[in-house]
Amino acid sequence: MKHLSKSLKCFLFTACGVFLAAKMLAEPAVGNPFILWYDKPAVKWEEALPVGNGRLSAMIFGHPAQERLQLNEGTLWAGGPYDPVNPTAKDALPQVRQWVTDGKYDEAAKLISAKVMAKPLTQMPYQTIGDLLLTFPGATNFGDYRRELDLDSATATVGYTIGGVRYTREIFSSAPGQLIVLRLTADKPGSVAFSASLKTPMKATVETEGNDTLVMRGMGGDASGVKGQLKYRCEVKIIAKGGKTGVEAESISVAGADEAILLIAAATSYRKFDDVSGDPESLVRPRLATASSKSFTELRAAHIADYQALFRRVAIDLGQSDAMKLPTDARIRQFATGSDPQLAALYYQFGRYLLISCSRPGGQAATLQGLWNASMNPPWQSKYTININTEMNYWPAESGNLAECVEPLIALVNDLAITGARTAQTMYGARGWVAHHNTDLWRATAPIDGPNWGMWPLGGAWLCLHLWDRYEFGGDPGDLRRIYPVLKGAAEFFLDTLREEPKHKWLVTNPSISPENGHPYGAAVCAGPTMDMQILRDLFAHTRQAAETLGVDKEFQNQLAETRARLAPNQIGGAGQLQEWLEDWDMQAGERHHRHVSHLYGLYPGRDITLRGTPELAAAVKKSLEIRGDKATGWATAWRLGLWTHLGDGDHAFLILKYLLSPELTYPNMFDAHPPFQIDGNFGGAASIAEMLLQSRVGEIELLPALPKAWPGGSVKGLRARGGFEVDVKWKDGQLAEATIHSLNGGATRLRYGSATQVVELTKGQTYHWNGR
Repeated sequence: MKHLSKSLKCFLFTACGVFLAAKMLAEPAVGNPFILWYDKPAVKWEEALPVGNGRLSAMIFGHPAQERLQLNEGTLWAGGPYDPVNPTAKDALPQVRQWVTDGKYDEAAKLISAKVMAKPLTQMPYQTIGDLLLTFPGATNFGDYRRELDLDSATATVGYTIGGVRYTREIFSSAPGQLIVLRLTADKPGSVAFSASLKTPMKATVETEGNDTLVMRGMGGDASGVKGQLKYRCEVKIIAKGGKTGVEAESISVAGADEAILLIAAATSYRKFDDVSGDPESLVRPRLATASSKSFTELRAAHIADYQALFRRVAIDLGQSDAMKLPTDARIRQFATGSDPQLAALYYQFGRYLLISCSRPGGQAATLQGLWNASMNPPWQSKYTININTEMNYWPAESGNLAECVEPLIALVNDLAITGARTAQTMYGARGWVAHHNTDLWRATAPIDGPNWGMWPLGGAWLCLHLWDRYEFGGDPGDLRRIYPVLKGAAEFFLDTLREEPKHKWLVTNPSISPENGHPYGAAVCAGPTMDMQILRDLFAHTRQAAETLGVDKEFQNQLAETRARLAPNQIGGAGQLQEWLEDWDMQAGERHHRHVSHLYGLYPGRDITLRGTPELAAAVKKSLEIRGDKATGWATAWRLGLWTHLGDGDHAFLILKYLLSPELTYPNMFDAHPPFQIDGNFGGAASIAEMLLQSRVGEIELLPALPKAWPGGSVKGLRARGGFEVDVKWKDGQLAEATIHSLNGGATRLRYGSATQVVELTKGQTYHWNGR
């Protein structure tokens, strides 16, 4: 080859690479177990494959005749800065509290509805940029079709053959480049031909600039009387090798090319929840210019290096079987009845992939649908439901070695501490800050929807648990100093608003609800539901510990301890269940199998209840789970799965996992089905798989705490444990073979496997091996 010209060598290497990529795509293989693959194009949105870089995302359908990339940008929401606090709320709350105390729950709910709820009653929806459509002439009679998403490289690929020519599409969303890259190739020169256009349901215009760029300019929508204030811009730059390019008013066509690369960039004018003065063009143009100067190989290498630095921190092997040779949708259909342990491992890593793809530093937190949404008004507005769903989105982050992915959530909570302080003062006349059961891009914190859903002031307090987790897992004093003011403000609000209930003189929240569940007296509104007390015990304990560690606010520490001691305790009801309310109403409640299991927060993810530390309460949790039942919506099933892992029952947890990974609750593209799609179930399921293999509290790491018989042998590497440890675990014949504990900060912990324990004290960087004996 040394006698060939440089240009011919380049052509041969490129052609060889395209041929090998096409050949690998055409042949199903088990070599890389972390691939979702399909033998037909997507028709429904829930069959398309997701890519994202934490800010810009696409759903890829992969039809040979017309490719559809449905696009989102994380800050494209309806509305603009607004304050929904009802000005009559503060004066109405004393009467509401009195009626709740008197047991007049229906009257209290009606007054809340009339005087306390937010205006508007709903929040703003997350919206879509629209679609990039690529039309391919004559691409009807195709064969050897394969569509896949490689979780290891975060790259989606589509391949098919027409007339003896193999066509390949490769798509990824680059965090370093802050754009989406799409390459079209064929193994025969001059065979790439298509027409590109943009369409959208939004208020927008589309035009061409020059002979290679599509430009969409638009505005975020109006919603609930709040005018859309966000400008957005999306540009698609087409770089064709060879062939001819044609331009029309709203489309660009390419014919006879050897290859084409499409660069997709988008941005909005959003700068902060109270600032929409940004210039999207000034963001989009430099990104396209920079990417245009690089080769596809360079763009892809930067993307993979950035992504794999996160994804490859954890490896998991739960066993393999012949089921891996099947398309992913077929595996989902068969999981409950067949032997396919690797599908659970794939599901776990898919959860980590989704979190990396939709939640990166500098971007927004993962919504109800992560970063992916095709609608102007999606279900529940695809916003942040903070009475379980947003929290569940981040359950796999810390243990899954993805601490960076929590940064957008921390940023959201910091914003809520600002808007929530206004709500606390205006609505309650209280210090600190509060957020109810939902928020949005504009960080609205007032109660919405209605009293049976929105009159719950613990949303912000629950989010504080994730801030504390960041410190417990990482041990960084800088993190503690960063989160302490937020924890303190959340605690101050409840110090000002807790009320004494007359029967036991306990301190309780009033008014509140046990999230979304009605009690036997015609309402959900009540005082002191169990979940509230559990969350506040966590909040007060963590805030006090933070202040003590930082050496500040001694008097405040004492006040937290005294108030915490007076909170209503967990109670066991007449059926042996953990009571959901102050009174033993559980067996009289209208929805005995309600999707929410809010009162069980204390076992997981909370700190109130443990299997060995509070065995009576743990038994009551088990009874409550038996009463509630195993089957629920996607995310609610994932929560039940996590709870059973913390009861140490791996086989029961696996039964629930089989239901979660069935077509009823998992779409063909592995998205979680509420139904409709909500991403929280993906994250809750992924977190629970990790919790089956490793659980930690500060001072203890438990190995294989809920290992099911269905996974007799396997390994996991790179899981994080509280206290600053990284853990690898291997097991064989259902028994621990070896655990490797690596200390990141230095310190002591107790290792537990079954009844065996071992206390170890490690220096920073030290590694310890243990076989559980």
